Amino acid sequence: MSAQWKDLGALTGKALGGMVRITADTHMAIADRVDAALPAVAKPYHRAHTVTAAAVYGVVEKAHVGAPKAVSRLGSRTGVEPGATRWGRTLQPVVNGFHGDFIAEEHPELALTMSLRVAGRDADPAVDYPDATGHVVVFVHGLAEDERAWSSKQRPTYGERLIADGLTPVFVRFNSGLHISDNGRALSALLDDLVARWPVPVESVSLVGHSMGGLVSRSACHHETPWTSKVVTVVSLGTPHLGAPLEKAVHVIDWAMRRVPEAEPIGRVLANRSVGVKDLRFGSLVEDDWRGQDVDEFLANRCAEVPFLPHTTYYWIASTLTRDPQHPMGRLVGDGMVRYPSASAVQGEGLHLGGVGHLQLLNDETVFEALRGWLAPAQDGLVPD
Repeated sequence: MSAQWKDLGALTGKALGGMVRITADTHMAIADRVDAALPAVAKPYHRAHTVTAAAVYGVVEKAHVGAPKAVSRLGSRTGVEPGATRWGRTLQPVVNGFHGDFIAEEHPELALTMSLRVAGRDADPAVDYPDATGHVVVFVHGLAEDERAWSSKQRPTYGERLIADGLTPVFVRFNSGLHISDNGRALSALLDDLVARWPVPVESVSLVGHSMGGLVSRSACHHETPWTSKVVTVVSLGTPHLGAPLEKAVHVIDWAMRRVPEAEPIGRVLANRSVGVKDLRFGSLVEDDWRGQDVDEFLANRCAEVPFLPHTTYYWIASTLTRDPQHPMGRLVGDGMVRYPSASAVQGEGLHLGGVGHLQLLNDETVFEALRGWLAPAQDGLVPD
């Protein structure tokens, strides 16, 4: 059995065992509440039930040890790595997004790593871009996505269409469950290597980030390395610069549930979402925002102000499900994931799209026309000496 299948089996076993524990803990918490309300004469019978239930849960929880063997048999039948299957390609970025920190530490064979991607595989900047120009556009996906998120059945990706303007698209993939600052550091190192080994001299670098990808891009630009001197344009699409309301809501819910015995097991599950997700609460960009801090402290915003690159032009696109961003529903839900004030809270020129959802920003005709207008001028040499 390959290392990937072995890790997948272990992860499946832990997940099944965890589900049993959640059910058991919830049952026991409810049982304790009932026991406290029963008359003395009924307590022995109820406690006997509780002891029996605990024993049953213990047996069921141990049954998950068969999961690795079952997964191994599945692997031997497919003959390929789980990440190479259709369901694996779909699930891997999602699971990494919501539990990527745990996976990277406990099951590294299943963890995505920061890499350039071409045709579904890791790419070498020195050999896999034979038609490279000196004007590079880096596309950075969002939470629980990978480089395929930019694709659409209706039209080519933004990057593919920008080739006609003399720009060379580069798509990255990363584990979105890690801290945004960790991914920013990894992206910075990746682009330093790209600039050093690119087939032709790099004249300009532009970054386009969707959702979390916009934060990762800004975090990467915070590092003082050679490639950042070549950054001419940074575009954020539906990026939660001031934080995402859904993560704030889940944070409040899990905080409250963990203080009610009957709901505490479910709250514990919610609290185990990845640090990458938690960074979206207030739009964390740098390590100082979380290092040595309790990231689950109730609504504690410690995000530092991160300066923009002085020689770089910034753009943003924010959308709302309603045509008018000031419509009460539009103000409440934004694009379904990010509110308008958060997506537009970045210096520079921007664009609002009404009646457009969060994921539509990944491949939209109006977005492409805006990108083309903003990115094509990079060829004219906007980088200062």
